[in-house]
Order: sequence, then structure tokens, then C-alpha cells
Amino acid sequence: MSTAPETLLTSKQVADRRAPAAHVSMFARMLVRAAVLRRRRAASALLAMIVAAAVATAMMNLYVDVQAKLRTEFRNYGANVVIVAKDGETLPADALTKIESVVGPKTLAVPFSYAVARTKDGQSVVIVGTDFARARQLNHWWKVSHWPVAPDDVLVGMRAANVVSANRQPFELTFQGKSIQLTPAGMLQTGAGEDSRIYLDQSEFQNWTGIAPSTIEVAANGTSAEVEESIRQLAQILPSASIRPVRQIMEGEANVLNKTRATLYASATLVVLTSALCVLATLMGWVFDRRRDFAIMKALGASERLVNGFFAAEAAALGVIGAIFGFFIGIGVAAWIGRVNFHAPVVPRFSVFPYVLAGSVAVALISAILPIVLLRRVQPAIILRGE
Repeated sequence: MSTAPETLLTSKQVADRRAPAAHVSMFARMLVRAAVLRRRRAASALLAMIVAAAVATAMMNLYVDVQAKLRTEFRNYGANVVIVAKDGETLPADALTKIESVVGPKTLAVPFSYAVARTKDGQSVVIVGTDFARARQLNHWWKVSHWPVAPDDVLVGMRAANVVSANRQPFELTFQGKSIQLTPAGMLQTGAGEDSRIYLDQSEFQNWTGIAPSTIEVAANGTSAEVEESIRQLAQILPSASIRPVRQIMEGEANVLNKTRATLYASATLVVLTSALCVLATLMGWVFDRRRDFAIMKALGASERLVNGFFAAEAAALGVIGAIFGFFIGIGVAAWIGRVNFHAPVVPRFSVFPYVLAGSVAVALISAILPIVLLRRVQPAIILRGE
């Protein structure tokens, strides 16, 4: 006889446990049915959310990579820091090693030595000793017909060629009574002072003239603040040198980065606002189309909180689905932009998905505020009478 109450109690517990599940299942079916019956409106709102999420994802993926890639592009325009020995002296023998210890081994530093030599005709010409491998990496913007390979090969500027060897034949130069036979390997054209110089391998130059490097050009990586900090550290370890940034490059780089960042933000903001207006218009249409449905829900006893929650859940569902599809589309868009504009891949950053998801849901819920206010004004008696 004692088993009956236990059986009844167990059945009650099971019913209590099933009730929330039944409510959730019914709630989900209502959401799906509302979307199916109004496919066009749901599709337009979902498309707007997908576009907004895709743009936000692409912007976040590009944000970090664009800065790094733009800095890499700017390094192709030469050095942004120049280190020059004071009072016509030369730099310490270990200057290059000290510089690389501060700015890092991945930063490119190129030494230059300068001397004024004379041709057989007694004409003066500036000859520069440098490391051709480093100079080639630093100055991608130089227009060079062929880089020197042999020790006695030189790179001759277009204007200097008319002085030393108009017919591109080997020539002789003299410095302080010491002569050297040189062979033009290639022609250099920059449109600047380099066109009037002759470039020789650093070791050959130093053996001939005995002059050590007096200038080192550095392509320092990092933001403007990081480059300024590197300059401060270099000034401490090289007190006998004058260290100055190339303002045109640093300021131009900063301006381009700021404008690019502002453009990304402005574009993303504009698209998100446009998407929010589209979702708002769609949800407003939902309220007017479904006034009778909501009136029936209220007439059957549904509370304002339940009706508002149902409508907000519809908007949030649009945000979630739009975020999922838009995230993967945005990754593809970011990869395409990186390949087309920078010829390098953009690494997908899955860590931004939570932000995209939260932002999409927030936009959808904010867009639902005004429709929910109108929904609260629905009077079941008036609507059901057909007024």
C-alpha cells in the first residue's frame, strides 16, 4: 500500500520536469513557424545581419594584418632612421652589431662609406662603399639593371656613367694616389643623388680607401612610438653619432595607417547602421503583420513579458544566425583583400567570433526596441473586433 504515494510523487516530479522542456519546445516551434510563414521579411533581415557580421569580421581580421603589411610595404621605400658619424668621422667598428642588438636581427641596417675619387681626366666623382646584399633588400625602389656580383664590379649611377665610362667599359679611379680598376655591372636610376654616385662592395672600398662606414641606414619595424624608443636607445649606445628619423617616411606611414584605420571603422560603422535600419524596418513590418497573432496570445493569457520575450528572441535568433554565416564570409573577404592588395594571406582570427556574435545580437536587440514598444500598445479587444 505504501507504493501508491511514491508512484504518484514520482509521476508529479516527472511532469514538473517535462513542463519546462515542453515550454521550450513550443517556444522554438513558434519561432521557426514565424520565420517560415514570413520568409521574405526574415530573409531580408537575415541578409542585413549577415552583411553586417561579414564586414565586422573582415575589419577585425584586417585590422592587425593591415598595419603589419603596410609597414612592410613602407620598408620597401628605404630607411626610416639614419645614423651618421659626427664631425666627418667614421662610426665605431662594432656600430652595426650594436644597432642590431637594439632594433633586432630582423631589422635591416645597411652601412655606407663615402669618398671622392678622380678619373683619369681629373674629374671628381663620389664613390660609395656598401653591402650590396643588404642595400638590395633595403632599397627595393632603386631601378637597377643588374646588381654587382664580382668584387671589382660596381653599380654606376646614370649621371655618373657619363663621367667615368660613357660606353659602359671598365674604368680606373684614383683616391689619394691609389688606383683601382672597376667594371660597371649595372646601371642605377633613382632620380635623386644616387644617380651621381658609384657603388662598390664595402670590403673592396675599405681596402682601397681605408675609410670605414660613416653612415648606417636602418629600416626599423614597429609603430612610430616604437621607432622613437629605438632611436632613444641607439643614442645611448652610440653617443658619438647623430641619429635622426626620416620624417617624411615616418609621418607618411603614420598618416596612411591612421587613414586606413579610420576608413575601416567608418565603413564598418556605415554598414552596421544600414543593416540595423534594415532589421528595424523588417521588425516593424512583423509587428504590423502579426498584430492579430499577438492579440490572440494576449487574449489567451500571455503576459507582456512573454510576448516581448518572444519577439526579442526572434530578433536575437536573426543576430545569431547572421553572425555565424557572416563570420565565415568575412574571413573569406579578408583573405581576398589580403591576396589582391598585399599579395599575402590574412590569417583567420577565430578569436573575434565572440565579439561578432555579441555585436550581431546587440544590433538585432537594439533594432527590436521600437517594435517592442509598438507591440506593447496592441489591445486584444480592439484588434480582435477588427478595428
